[in-house]
Amino acid sequence: MTRTGTTPGHRPPALVYRGPASRPGCPEAVAGLLTSAPWDLDVCFTGPRELLPLTARTLSHAALYAQPGGGTLSSAYRRLRWQRRAVRDFVRGGGRYLGFCLGGYLAGATPGFGLLPGDTDRYISSPGATVHDERDTVIQVTWRGTPRTVFFQDGPFFVLDEHAATEAGARILATYDNGTAAALVSRYGKGRVAVAGPHPEATAGWYTDHGLPVQHTRDLAEDLVEAVMRE
Repeated sequence: MTRTGTTPGHRPPALVYRGPASRPGCPEAVAGLLTSAPWDLDVCFTGPRELLPLTARTLSHAALYAQPGGGTLSSAYRRLRWQRRAVRDFVRGGGRYLGFCLGGYLAGATPGFGLLPGDTDRYISSPGATVHDERDTVIQVTWRGTPRTVFFQDGPFFVLDEHAATEAGARILATYDNGTAAALVSRYGKGRVAVAGPHPEATAGWYTDHGLPVQHTRDLAEDLVEAVMRE
């Protein structure tokens, strides 16, 4: 048995948080992404009302832990602060952390799990931001040099400490129009962290529910997973 709880020929387990620190539809979108994509993961939900509680023991059998979108950072962290050490130890020991929107905020430090070589802040409050409120909308990003339009709802941008980012091999995958980091991948201990402020995992229903033009960004979500799983 390896540290991820897999044996040869078995699919590596991936855990997706679902509970009061997420919003309906967000965990399911992330699970759908991980289930249908080419990494052959055994995807399960974890959380206070799931069969698998979010504990150090549960994480010890996983290859990846995904934190989906949710409500406010302060509320979510109050619910998850007791898991901070378990999540940090999991990634430090070689696990993978994948965060979208709130999951990106929670990868930061004030408050959060402290997995990034830096911290997070609200994009809508940053100088030159093109979105200024918390409404569900779309936003323009440049992902690996290509302009794309992505679902967005008060997501973070990532503030990197230059020295720590170099030590951690951090790479920015996407930027917002004002030049701030919208998605990145980095090392933490023996593990890796990939986070995005927008929602490239959003399904068509997210757009139509809010009267927005549907954008097909699954390829960007898969790129983020690829970055944390393979690179």
